[in-house]
Amino acid sequence: MEVFVERGFSKGDCLQKIHGKYGVWFTVLRERKIPASFFGLVREKVEVEYCLNPKRILAGDQENSRTTAAPSPDSAASAKQGKNDSTLNFTERKKQVLAVAGKDPDQIIQQVQEKEDSELNQKQIMDLLRGIEIKIEAGNKAKQEHPNLIRIAQMLKLNDFSDEYCAKLVEKAHRELPLDTLADFDSVQDHFLEWIGESIKIFGIPEMRGKSRIVVLVGPTGVGKTTTIAKLAANYVIENMNRHEPSVRLINIDAFRVGAKEQIEHYGDIMEIPVSYVDDIRDLRREIDLYREEVDLILVDTIGKSPSDSAKLGEMKKMLEACGTKAEVHLVLSASTKTSDIMYILQQFEPFNYQAVLLSKLDETRHVGNIISALAEKNKQVSYITDGQGVPKDIKKASVVRFLINLDEFRIDRDKFEKRFPAAGGGFGAGADQF
Repeated sequence: MEVFVERGFSKGDCLQKIHGKYGVWFTVLRERKIPASFFGLVREKVEVEYCLNPKRILAGDQENSRTTAAPSPDSAASAKQGKNDSTLNFTERKKQVLAVAGKDPDQIIQQVQEKEDSELNQKQIMDLLRGIEIKIEAGNKAKQEHPNLIRIAQMLKLNDFSDEYCAKLVEKAHRELPLDTLADFDSVQDHFLEWIGESIKIFGIPEMRGKSRIVVLVGPTGVGKTTTIAKLAANYVIENMNRHEPSVRLINIDAFRVGAKEQIEHYGDIMEIPVSYVDDIRDLRREIDLYREEVDLILVDTIGKSPSDSAKLGEMKKMLEACGTKAEVHLVLSASTKTSDIMYILQQFEPFNYQAVLLSKLDETRHVGNIISALAEKNKQVSYITDGQGVPKDIKKASVVRFLINLDEFRIDRDKFEKRFPAAGGGFGAGADQF
């Protein structure tokens, strides 16, 4: 019988080293304490003598000195402890394989257990598990190389979906679509469209009782906030003129931008909606308090800010506190913004606690995968979509189908997906079908 020696700072340290080399197939024979010197300090170390089962030795580094000694009373307990540790690690290994396999765990475990019961050694069992992994990898590779998945992936990239978003959808197809479904391209396409639709979150208009609804638009320069404010106001007036005399107020804090005051005044005159101008938090609070109980809707147009100007964004956030905690803050984003910039803008305006994204200028881009990808990753909702300069016609309440019909090369069964993703009722007026 060959005897090996392992040294460490404790018995547990020694057992861990032995287990790392040989697994659980060893028996502790004896342990003893020995002195050791560390930079002039004397400290005890532990020396463990052990032997291996020759039939179950795993490949490992065997650099320790060898000697012979009698068994120790601790040998049985140590071997038992090592076995428990190995069982835990081996069970976790099996779980990992089974998770990848997507098979019936009980059936696979039973197969492995039968091999264990027939006294196969650990190396043979691990080879068996590795064989399962190879089969799984081969199956996944076959799915990944399926021509219909390749075609769908190309269509997603054409529509400017991010790499991360595409990878998640393809992986979902690997997990959920059987081979017979993959063979039917129309079915594959419908599954992908449904998954895309599920990733689009639509903002639900809150029910207002008693006080005015206050809507604040924030966002970078040049995204069309002022024109969008006018569209929101005009639509509210049109939707409600048959039920009661609509009452709207526009508040502008962008009067210093060249042409901003004239633009908002022009819209206000056409719609016969009063416009107020404020330039500090005190004036804004006064306007809000003055009209909070008297009008149905207060729309606040803010100064466009660069997302990289943190100081100016902080000043704007402080000023908007005058609108109160019940105000709805919508971040206006241009649909033509590239994905990386959208992600940056979403992050930089996070301190405003915006409840939704208002997507502008949809008519100025061919693809919407960029905005869908970014909003899905950040888990943000969409409230409205604008697709032109016309006031008030070129604005609508966001819907899943509105995004899906903008996807190039995808065949959209509109009736089917409108039933699957029904549009939320209501704009600013109760029961309105669009806005």
